[in-house]
Amino acid sequence: MSNYFSLIACHECDLLYKIDRSPRQGVAKCRRCGAVLVKHERHKLEHTIALTTTGLVLFVVANAFPILSLRFEGQITEAILFTSVKSLYDQGMWSLAILVFLTSIALPFSRLVAILYVFLPIKFNRTPLKMAAVFRLINSLRPWSMMEVFMLGILVSVVKLTALATIIPGVALWSLAALIFVLAATATNLDPDLVWERLDTER
Repeated sequence: MSNYFSLIACHECDLLYKIDRSPRQGVAKCRRCGAVLVKHERHKLEHTIALTTTGLVLFVVANAFPILSLRFEGQITEAILFTSVKSLYDQGMWSLAILVFLTSIALPFSRLVAILYVFLPIKFNRTPLKMAAVFRLINSLRPWSMMEVFMLGILVSVVKLTALATIIPGVALWSLAALIFVLAATATNLDPDLVWERLDTER
């Protein structure tokens, strides 16, 4: 994608520019108002792929191992992420169980897979099928991925249960905590221009 130019309007004053979108480091600013038009960062695509892959690994670990272990009167009970969904469903709160499953498991996982589906082919100079639609889906899923809310609920539960039993943090708890930061970094690093530039080169 060397020497790739496109037209862009300033987000602040609507002045039209012909911008060089070649993969180089630097920042293009509006001459009229000084707003940032395009910010070139080296290896941004590679960073997105690396963060997404890390997020998928952490997600698998967070779902495969116990989050917490409760030791009470010599007995140890382990809690896995999916166990909370099953417990809610068994207690008749099926609507809440579905909500927890979607916001804490299904949607975060789908978003990570969708990001990898879009950006990994771009790395190899390819265009995946329905790339624009999938990328729009990525943006629409972001408000519904609520891993941090689930983590907050776990911490509140731990505080309340410490007086009743011994709490042993599991490896999944640390993976879940790391996953929250990785998801935030992935969202910050996501560059829509990489997608639209790839679509323009296919025309």
